[in-house]
Amino acid sequence: MVSAPSGSSAKAGYNGAMRSIPLGIALKLAQTLAFSLMYAAIKLAGAVPVGEVVFFRGFFALAPLLIWCTFTVGPAAAIRTRRPLYHVVRSLVGVTSMFANFTALKLLALATVTAFGFMQPIFAVILAALFLREHVGKYRWGAVVVGFAGVLLMIEPHGGLVSLLHLQMSRGVGYALLFSFLSAVVVVWIRQMSTTERSEAIVFYFMAACAVVGAVTMLWDCVPLSFSQVFWLVLCGLIGGAGQIFMTYSYRYAEPSLLASFDYISMVWATLLGYFVFAEVPAAMVFAGSGVVIAAGMFIAWREHRLHVEIPLENVT
Repeated sequence: MVSAPSGSSAKAGYNGAMRSIPLGIALKLAQTLAFSLMYAAIKLAGAVPVGEVVFFRGFFALAPLLIWCTFTVGPAAAIRTRRPLYHVVRSLVGVTSMFANFTALKLLALATVTAFGFMQPIFAVILAALFLREHVGKYRWGAVVVGFAGVLLMIEPHGGLVSLLHLQMSRGVGYALLFSFLSAVVVVWIRQMSTTERSEAIVFYFMAACAVVGAVTMLWDCVPLSFSQVFWLVLCGLIGGAGQIFMTYSYRYAEPSLLASFDYISMVWATLLGYFVFAEVPAAMVFAGSGVVIAAGMFIAWREHRLHVEIPLENVT
């Protein structure tokens, strides 16, 4: 689900010198398309172990990041850190989240995985209240309840409430929900890091961790790849890296609360790609539930804007 804007650069963007709302929106839309195309590339690669996919996603995403840093802040900015242990925790949670996300992608339709990802900001509200002691009023708590009602609709085609209560829901749904929850954990953690760490460094160490962990899993779970599979997996990494850059810089030109609603455009891309590329048509209840979750998420973003409390939505894909 993003790299939060780092301290000084974010403030510069919000206070006017770098502010350009249309450019921020354009970059955000480019990010949603890039990540949807990345998901499609993973599906097109076929039967590849998740660890192998994570390796390609992390390793080849470093290329566009380092090229971009070379022409902007300099490569040193991507490795400079004052809180190395924070990066370790962020990376471990983020890598676990990515494994859950890509596993869900293998088991569910592209649009369905995307829809469950919209639970991320709702989980973030709960975690921020519990661990950051942020005040959450009755309206946002109401939005959280509505969001979970949307989840119940989305899981109906996959076993419904009974399966959820008995922890017997489909593996795909379980992994998708785990991804959303861990992504929200990353959001909360990023807030602690962003006062001292640049976005480029946060992304670099996360992608490097993905490449290392993915490579380690390949020692016991690896398959020979055809040329076409290598092509799609390399493309997955490059597009994912580009999407990370689009996302990082979108938050430098416009506020997260303003951009939050544009995240839901990814449902359009996922539905179109799923239908035309993979002949996937998610159940009507998935669309209905995603609409409820989107409405709840947009309400939370609106309340954050009204209260001037910015929630950077950290996408860990």
